[in-house]
This record gives sequence, structure tokens and C-alpha cells, in this order.
Amino acid sequence: MKKDFINIADLTNKELKGLFGLTSKVKEDPKKYSDKLKGKTLGLIFMKPSSRTRVSFEVGMHQLGGYSIYLSSEDIKLGAREATKDIAKTLSRYLDVIVARTYSHKDIIDLAKNATIPVINGLSNLSHPCQALADVFTIKEKIKRTKNVKVAFIGDGNNVLHSLLLCCAKSGINISFITPKGYEPDSNMLYMAKQQAQGTKATVEQAETIKKCIQGADVVYTDVWTSMGQEAEKEKRLKDFTDFQINSKLLQDAKPNYLIMHCLPAHRGEEITDEVIDGEHSIVFDQAENRLHAQKALLLKLLQ
Repeated sequence: MKKDFINIADLTNKELKGLFGLTSKVKEDPKKYSDKLKGKTLGLIFMKPSSRTRVSFEVGMHQLGGYSIYLSSEDIKLGAREATKDIAKTLSRYLDVIVARTYSHKDIIDLAKNATIPVINGLSNLSHPCQALADVFTIKEKIKRTKNVKVAFIGDGNNVLHSLLLCCAKSGINISFITPKGYEPDSNMLYMAKQQAQGTKATVEQAETIKKCIQGADVVYTDVWTSMGQEAEKEKRLKDFTDFQINSKLLQDAKPNYLIMHCLPAHRGEEITDEVIDGEHSIVFDQAENRLHAQKALLLKLLQ
């Protein structure tokens, strides 16, 4: 029976731990896995353009011995030129796995429901699970533990936060977040994260102030204030998020050896300053690199 990867919640805690273990092995000895997916083909359905997601999956599939084909929004218009279920059924005859990057989470669900091959969520308006895999792997890699680790997320309650909440909770990492009023995360995603945290004894909390959110943080994480598709809201968002910029002054309440994370692309001078993202505490580009290794491990798990 095929297995999809639509949400972090799709993985059991044991599967998640195993995936992190495989990611370490793939990163340490990539040549060992260079022909594991020989003859396999990955289809990339991207309704939204991307740099990291596209490149990391294409390069990753190549490094595993497979091949990938990119299908832009002009090539495939899900539900417009052709029914999503027809696309899913047809591509299942050609491909071995699909990565879909869409605006609507329903498009991902519909693809997975009708495809006979694994479907991976490369990003939707609800979740970004591949990003969270790389994020938590990076935290484990840098801090060497998950117990008594605090992640502080400051910014928009978006798809990145949704997946990060779940992945931290399932991994036993404490996470505190704060958003401007009206930008809170989806209540169901937050509920699921809190439920998962009960099993790992992690904490998931919405902080009352930025100071409380960042206090004692091992990791400080932010994302853009205006994501793709929200351009019409930019002026309002810039005003609403004014006090949420990650800068040197705000970081004074974090632990002395805090780490800075950002899923990129960064709008420098908005949600984060140059001195922070380029500073000695930043692991942003290590985090970006780990997208490649985590996704290679994911492809191996789904296709072998």
C-alpha cells in the first residue's frame, strides 16, 4: 500500500525518528545511496514557483540515481484545464512519486486521493512538512538533543509554523510562538500539536508577549510577513508586524548561545535584519542545505 507525505501528522513518532536517522546517514555518506532510486522518476507539480524546494528535490533525486520532471502552473492547471483526479490517475502511469506545491491544501489532498503513487506535499496554504523535517533535523544536529530545548517562533501563524509546531511536538522539543492579533495559527493544527506534545512531554504554548516568547530560547525562528499570494495585504501586514522584527535588541532575552533560523526567502530589513541573518548565531543556510538531505531520506522511505 502506497504512503503519502501530506502532513507531519502522517508520520508516527517512530517513523519520524527513523527518518531523521536516515537523513544523518544520507548526509554523511551520499555515495552509498547514489543508485538507490535508479530508474525512478519524480514529477514536480508546482503551481507556485520555488527555488529551494524545486532545486533540493531535483538535485536530491539525481543524487539518488533517479530522474525528475518539472511541471509548472502553465503545464498543469489543477482543476482548471483538467480535473485533478484525472491528472493524478494519468501521472501515476508515468511517474513513481509526485511532489506538489500548491496554493490550496485541497489540491494536495485530491492528488493523493486519486494517485496510485506517493504524493509529497511540497507546500500548501496549510502546511509545509518538508521544511519542518529539515528544521527539526537541523536543531537536533546543532544542539545534539531535543529534551529541554526551546524554539521561539515570532511572526505569522502560517503553513511553516503549522508544520513546525507538529514536528517539534512529535520530537519532544518545546515550542513557544507569538503572532500579531488576527494572524494566529489554524486552531485545528494547534490542537493536533498540543495532542502530540502530550505523548513526548513537550510544551506548545502561545506566548502573551514577545519578551516571554523569546526568553530562554535556544532557537529563534521567523518567516516572511507577506508570503506569495498575499501581496495585496503587504501594506497592512508591514504595519501589523512592525514590532515583530528579529533584531539584536529583541534577541537580548534569548540564551547567550541562541541559534537563528529562517525558512527563506528572507525579506531583509522586514522580519529580520542583515546583522542577525548574517551573524555568528545564524544557521539559516545550514537549515537550507538540510532540505536536500531530509528530502532524499523521505524519497528513499517512500520508494523503497
